[in-house]
Amino acid sequence: MIRTSCFSAVLSALTLFALTSYADAEQPPQSFNASQQTALDSIDKNKDLILDANRKIWEFAEVGLEEHKSSKLLVDQLKAAGFDVKTGVSDMPTAFVASYGSGRPIIGILAEYDALPGMSQKPTPIREPLQAGAAGHACAHSGLGSGSLGAVIAVKDAMQKHKFKGTIRLYGTPAEETVIGKIYMLLGGEFRDLDVCLHWHPSTRNEAWSGSSKAVLSVKFTFHGTAAHAAGSPESGRSALDAVELMNVGVNFMREHVKEDARFHYVITNGGGAPNVVPAKASVWYFIRADTHEDVEAYYKWIHDIARGAALMSRTKLELQIDTDCHELISNVPISELMHQNLTAVGAPKFTPEEQAFARRLQQPLIEQFGTAFPLPIDDSVHTLAASTRPSKGSTDVGDISWFVPTGGIRTSCLVAKSPGHSWQNVSCINTTIGEKGILYGAKVLAVSAVELFQKPNLVAAAKADWQQRMKQRTYTTLVPKGQKAPVKIR
Repeated sequence: MIRTSCFSAVLSALTLFALTSYADAEQPPQSFNASQQTALDSIDKNKDLILDANRKIWEFAEVGLEEHKSSKLLVDQLKAAGFDVKTGVSDMPTAFVASYGSGRPIIGILAEYDALPGMSQKPTPIREPLQAGAAGHACAHSGLGSGSLGAVIAVKDAMQKHKFKGTIRLYGTPAEETVIGKIYMLLGGEFRDLDVCLHWHPSTRNEAWSGSSKAVLSVKFTFHGTAAHAAGSPESGRSALDAVELMNVGVNFMREHVKEDARFHYVITNGGGAPNVVPAKASVWYFIRADTHEDVEAYYKWIHDIARGAALMSRTKLELQIDTDCHELISNVPISELMHQNLTAVGAPKFTPEEQAFARRLQQPLIEQFGTAFPLPIDDSVHTLAASTRPSKGSTDVGDISWFVPTGGIRTSCLVAKSPGHSWQNVSCINTTIGEKGILYGAKVLAVSAVELFQKPNLVAAAKADWQQRMKQRTYTTLVPKGQKAPVKIR
């Protein structure tokens, strides 16, 4: 890693377009009440704090459950702003809950700050790791955490100045990339007293998040066999790797007979040590996804049967470890409508010719490798709610919160148009002025939406009514063993 003082010089030398402040971007007229305007002014006042947090968390680039510096940075800023902060929540050292105010409504905003392994990248338009093999913010969570920080400070400033009641909370949720943090916080009793939960995510477009997501189960299958000399006495061995391979073949044949929305992905995390030794232990890690948790449960039972069959065929023993079990997102129309209105009212930022040229350069490798067509360099429009109801092919542990609390969120354009998720292009972009504009935009929309919920009880009531209607035919179940604590490490 490089120090922040050095990084400014690196950024100036490497970034190929002139950095432009968000305040200089063209903005449409706004119409907000005095409390909301205070929140907007707070974000403008704290712009440097918010963007400095993004840069530092981007530099830290810590993977899930190990985000010690990133979590501490946010906690320190929240304490300095007057929040009461509880750390080490649900036995996770990097999880926290920060609160300001008292009474109801209780509005929560979510923060994430984990990076992805192997995705290190400089803020340049060519593939150039900052540190070879290191992690990087390919899902732009550096911006997510810092934008949510700015939002809750802005809400607190509005509450303080205009004396309206209620409680604002920021939830620091680690390990979103492996859908762990919020699950164990929820199972530990967090979130359930919220009236409304708001979230956001850096994206390639501006929209209220009004669709669903995929449920996903993260499970590790470990087989135990008997070691032997693979040439001298193979009859004395029982290969755990054979079991892993037999299991994977079985699952791959299973794919023909499941719904089209199903997704099964795996990596062999331990395949043995040397070719001339029959592997006594081997492991495979699966993500099992579908549009509904009900289907995930059914697929897991099937895959578990396949694993047992592989153990029988190889005469090995099977061991299971369920790391996490994540549900699909339950949308909420009143919250989506509110946040869409505020996306429009705040107004999406515009981007300079230099920023658009930088975006085009980020897109070029994708054109060359995949033939992708990019009509736009950066999507600066606000998409309609109707266009935002498409189901996501990904998963988020926000989904589990939405099974207990009316939940809604937004995406803002912090990344180049149609950039693939978890790409090095995203690592680069979130630490340029393109990303910074989207971060501040997201913070403002979150803040004015939260203020409006505090001041309009009818909106909270409508969100709860919508949630209750959607949950009538749903019952929350989890495959996480009762009393199980969150993993200490993901790998």
